Amino acid sequence: MKRKYQYWFAPLCLAAAPFFQAEVQAENKPLWEAGIGIAAVSFPHYRGSDQQREYVLPAPYFVYRGDILKVSEQSVRGLLMKSERAEIDISINGSPPVDSHDNHARRGMPDLPATVELGPSLQLTLAKSETGDKKLDLRLPLRPVFSATGGVHYVGTLFQPQLNLDWRNVGGWSGWNMGILGGPIFSDRRYNRFFYNVDPAYATPTRPAYQTGGGYAGAQFIVALSKRFPSYWVGAFAKADTVSGAVFDDSPLVRRRANFSAGFAISWILGASDTLVDRRE
Repeated sequence: MKRKYQYWFAPLCLAAAPFFQAEVQAENKPLWEAGIGIAAVSFPHYRGSDQQREYVLPAPYFVYRGDILKVSEQSVRGLLMKSERAEIDISINGSPPVDSHDNHARRGMPDLPATVELGPSLQLTLAKSETGDKKLDLRLPLRPVFSATGGVHYVGTLFQPQLNLDWRNVGGWSGWNMGILGGPIFSDRRYNRFFYNVDPAYATPTRPAYQTGGGYAGAQFIVALSKRFPSYWVGAFAKADTVSGAVFDDSPLVRRRANFSAGFAISWILGASDTLVDRRE
């Protein structure tokens, strides 16, 4: 493994984690659970790339159901405010690095470092079934983005409004939970330049210099399915991603306007708290 990729694991887990689990409704559960497993995921090098990369990684399993801090297979959340129909929390996402030598469109350009997205998210409950097994939310995350190569550097900001449907015991299958999530993406000029600009120094006959602005950045649609068994957990996701119509879709670094990602994980539960709490994950 190349030294510059020794920090792959954390940002890659951040990139994959939001897709693996649908939300599970409230019931008495351990305050914390811990375990270990394995995950296989496939991502494009970056949104708009025509190259894909597969990863097989250890998948640490840790769940914490506190009043403020909530850690699950789905996300790491710091709950700032909650009411019956709305909540504000801190959400985390990220992207893995790209070695430009291995990417045809970026060859000869600087590598793309891994990024971490961290910011507030407003979640509004739009509808909920009487039994509580289906819930429709509007999620409004606003996340500044940072890279962590050679120090922490601000990359830009993303706004990603999403409709999210959580469906517990989907199709009458006890314990199987599905999440369907989708919506547009908006990114500022600085973020788009980070991924899609071509400075004159890196222009070639087939890769002209290019500058972009901020605005509409395409859309994403995700389906995730999971189940918690007594001693282990399984989850899978599929994601369709388009940059068609994005402000940067004419960048020479955009080789494909539609991308597809997928993944599967299994984790074995090795320990759990004796303290039970009534919490929604």
